[in-house]
Amino acid sequence: MESLISRSQPPNSEGMIQKITPESAGWKYVGFEVFKLKSGQFLKQETADREVCLVLLTGKARVKTAHKSWEKLGERDSVFTNSSNLISNRPFAVYVPSKDHFFIEALTDLELAICSAPGNGTFPARLIKPDDMSFENRGKGTNTRHICNILPETADADSLLVVEVITPNGNWSSYPPHKHDSDNLPEESFLEETYYHRINPSQGFAFQRVYTDDGSIDETMTVKNHDVVMVPRGYHPVGAPHGYDLYYLNVMAGPKRVWRFHDDKEHEWITKERQ
Repeated sequence: MESLISRSQPPNSEGMIQKITPESAGWKYVGFEVFKLKSGQFLKQETADREVCLVLLTGKARVKTAHKSWEKLGERDSVFTNSSNLISNRPFAVYVPSKDHFFIEALTDLELAICSAPGNGTFPARLIKPDDMSFENRGKGTNTRHICNILPETADADSLLVVEVITPNGNWSSYPPHKHDSDNLPEESFLEETYYHRINPSQGFAFQRVYTDDGSIDETMTVKNHDVVMVPRGYHPVGAPHGYDLYYLNVMAGPKRVWRFHDDKEHEWITKERQ
């Protein structure tokens, strides 16, 4: 893997600004794409042997699969809207199984995330409404962040785990540094992960470090609006500078659909009990 960061590109003819595949990332499970569609623009994809979670980041859309359809989805104008009351700002999402397809028509300008991982077609397509998603605050002080569980391990899926996080300016997230790169349940699970970053105001930046105990990976990145960081293994803390709130959408998948992490022993003194 040449780099762990994928910089945002101007929309292509289909509206794509990000595309991460298992082949491009050099791993096995997680795929991730972002599209910025203009009002009236269409997108259609086959899921093949992968399950998909469509997350309507901003805007409104009509979504159809082989057997289901939803006419008017989406409420958010910004992932940061009502940041003082984030529980009211959860997205709409649609789960699509393998061996299916999806068709999307943008009813307004639309920012769409397509999260994918290997699927077995176990579960049917379904709408995931904001009220279906759990919300929680984690940490304290400058380690406080706000989590919306879009597709947690308690929800039906074959491989995918999807979550979005708001880290207020000046705070840290995915912290103290933790990892999930060992298939050693019940202590730890192996999960690849992507971070799709949004920053408010948009000209800002944040920092993310990805590193392993043996030093084979140790990369510290300045991330900008719409960048993706790939975490194949290792610890992966994130910092939001003063003045710039940070949003990120996480996608995880691995051989078992369980999230069990291990803190970096050098830093676990910061908090013995994650909050």
